[in-house]
Amino acid sequence: MVTEGARSILLVEDNDDNRIVYATILRHHGYRVVEAFDGAEALAKVEAEHPDLILLDISLPHIDGWEVSRRLRSSEPTKGIRIVALTAHAMPGDRERARIEGFDGYLAKPCEPRAVLAEVRRLLA
Repeated sequence: MVTEGARSILLVEDNDDNRIVYATILRHHGYRVVEAFDGAEALAKVEAEHPDLILLDISLPHIDGWEVSRRLRSSEPTKGIRIVALTAHAMPGDRERARIEGFDGYLAKPCEPRAVLAEVRRLLA
C-alpha cells in the first residue's frame, strides 16, 4: 500500500455503491475519508472536518452540489478547499459550468476508481 499521508477527503455521494468503491480505494492509498450522503451533511462535515479536498456529486438530496460549491466558495474559511465534481452530469457544457462555478476538477460518472485516485493525487500534489 502506498501511503499518501494524512490528507483528508470529503466524499459526498448519495449512491451507496459509488461511495463504497471510491472510499475504499482512497483509504487503501492512505487517505482519511469522511463520507456524506447529501449536500446539507456535506456542509456540516466541511465545517467540522475542514478536508483537504472534496469529491462532490452534483445531484444530491436537499442541497445540490452546485449550491454546496457556491456556499463553500463564498466563505472565507472554505473558499480554498479543492473541489472535484464527481457527477453523472456529462452533457455538453457541464464541464465548463463546473469550472465557472469554482470546481477545481471534473470527473464524469461512471468513473473508474483509478481515475478518481489520479485526480485526487493531481490536486493534492
